[in-house]
Amino acid sequence: MLRTEYKNNILTAYIDGEIDHDSAAKIRGRIDGAAQSLKPKLLNLDFSAVSFMDSSGVGLVMGRYRQMKLIGGALRVVNVPDRLYRIFAMSGLEALGVLR
Repeated sequence: MLRTEYKNNILTAYIDGEIDHDSAAKIRGRIDGAAQSLKPKLLNLDFSAVSFMDSSGVGLVMGRYRQMKLIGGALRVVNVPDRLYRIFAMSGLEALGVLR
């Protein structure tokens, strides 16, 4: 469901599977714990292996964006499949400049 990697002050969270209300809470807890202890300058959320996402995924990203701002870091969402990119764009996340 989630694998993290920390290298060169970059925390990357590789999310795998579906993101719904229940899984988003678990993913959020693990990412937040790692970010609070490591205080990375950049948090990458890698969506390459995400097969499904509802609005909980948008909330997950928005919350991590706010968290990274609070600790003085930045967020980047990478490898978003085309079928999910539209959800991000319509939600306004594209305007934040976090999507790659």
